[in-house]
Amino acid sequence: MKLLKVIKNKDVGFPNKKVKYRIRKAARAVLFDKNKIALLFASKLKYHKLPGGGVKKKENIKKALAREIMEETGCTAKIKGEIGKIIEYRAKFKLKQISYCFIAEVIKKSSKPNFTKNEKSEGSKILWVPLNNAIERIEKEKPKTYDGKFKVVRELIFLRKAEEIIK
Repeated sequence: MKLLKVIKNKDVGFPNKKVKYRIRKAARAVLFDKNKIALLFASKLKYHKLPGGGVKKKENIKKALAREIMEETGCTAKIKGEIGKIIEYRAKFKLKQISYCFIAEVIKKSSKPNFTKNEKSEGSKILWVPLNNAIERIEKEKPKTYDGKFKVVRELIFLRKAEEIIK
């Protein structure tokens, strides 16, 4: 999968640090249902993010994505193509996160989201908005949390690339 960007502390307004990183792989999607995409809104943190999350042991990236889409949107989906990957070096958490992002399409809306305890504490809600509206929303965001700053940069890159791909 094509590397789209490496995001480091300096890219989100913090000084770079040398630390020993643990690696976390994640799967994400720009998930379409007709002409709208799924966005998770962390209402208490005031930022949006794409559906997706960590890849568990003994799970491949596409299986992780299917699980995360079901958990966060209540939908089953079909992967239509690759968007790319982004590597984040979050020094504060000693985390090197590799996010693999895909374009996917809803096959069936089967249930309500089943948010994690953490997602519930963030006030997560699922929104369905046109792609250009998702980009506009995230462009205006100014998250106050360290990881929120990384997420906004990452999601904008994925959304703009998705927009480029579908044109």
